[in-house]
Amino acid sequence: MDERESSFTLVERACQGDERALNDLCARFLPRLERWAHGRLPAFARGPLDTHDLVQEALAGVAQRIQRFEPHHKGAFQAYVRQALLNRVRDQIRRASRLPETYLDSEKISSEPSPLEAAIGVEALERYEAALQRLSAADRNAIILRVELGCPIAEVAEALEKPSLAAARMAVSRALVRLAAEMSRANLAP
Repeated sequence: MDERESSFTLVERACQGDERALNDLCARFLPRLERWAHGRLPAFARGPLDTHDLVQEALAGVAQRIQRFEPHHKGAFQAYVRQALLNRVRDQIRRASRLPETYLDSEKISSEPSPLEAAIGVEALERYEAALQRLSAADRNAIILRVELGCPIAEVAEALEKPSLAAARMAVSRALVRLAAEMSRANLAP
């Protein structure tokens, strides 16, 4: 895989039926999506399925529909695969919540977080997601690309159409400051 080729170029080639470009694109996004999805699938919803499986399913679904995808801007594909994966996570949570509860031996110690620890984690994630939605689209994309998907700064610069790597770093830094302010504001609200 040629790391120098932009994701946008790979998307355009994949949309035109280039199978090698599609494979390179999936190989590039698989680890990013796994990092993003890690921890978003609650323990009760995992069962035999893990985050890696959901990412694989989401990428397979995107790959099947890639020739119908229209990249309107450089970050469109990242947003598309992230939404596809988020939909898979939500579907899995819904499926798992319909299953009957199982009872465990009270003597057995769990390695899972306690209900309180899980609630605090869920609450923090919900605050993060809500604060992220209150940011501008540019700030939201900068954070998702760099922090959630772990994209290299060069790819962030390209997706955000920044003139330099320094400008992209500054955009990400400023977006993170705004996100922290939004999350703090949500903490202070009654």
